[in-house]
Amino acid sequence: METTNYITKPSKDEQKIAIASYDALAAVIKQLSGENDHPEIEIEETQERIKIPFTALKLLGDILEAMGKGVPFSMVPIATEVTTQKAAEILGCSRPHLVKLLETGKIDFVKVGKHRRIKLDDVLRFKAEMKKAQKRHIIDIMKADGERNLYDS
Repeated sequence: METTNYITKPSKDEQKIAIASYDALAAVIKQLSGENDHPEIEIEETQERIKIPFTALKLLGDILEAMGKGVPFSMVPIATEVTTQKAAEILGCSRPHLVKLLETGKIDFVKVGKHRRIKLDDVLRFKAEMKKAQKRHIIDIMKADGERNLYDS
């Protein structure tokens, strides 16, 4: 699978096309309802018919929906391992801080020679846990401020 090193936001033209395409594809997916595991699509310009798995068709719908909303997206196989630099970018922290997280056992990793590799799934799981903890801390701070009557009425 080819991957890119950058993620770009869809252009306004791409968004318009994606919105129209998503609506049409969503209607087709709703009609199919998984009855046929391998529906065929046709490329109008070449009249070539291609069988694709129903789950891939649904994934295409998700991609078009994201593009229609102008949301940047990226596809990466879940089992992919990433470098410490890429993991740090995903978490929004420095690479030295990420290495400390690895060495303290907060995120699992493997060593390939001298290099550390981290499963993308583990990075994304840690990021989700970090977001939940941040939300809990914010709620705790708001409650404490409320108990001290620090909010204006």
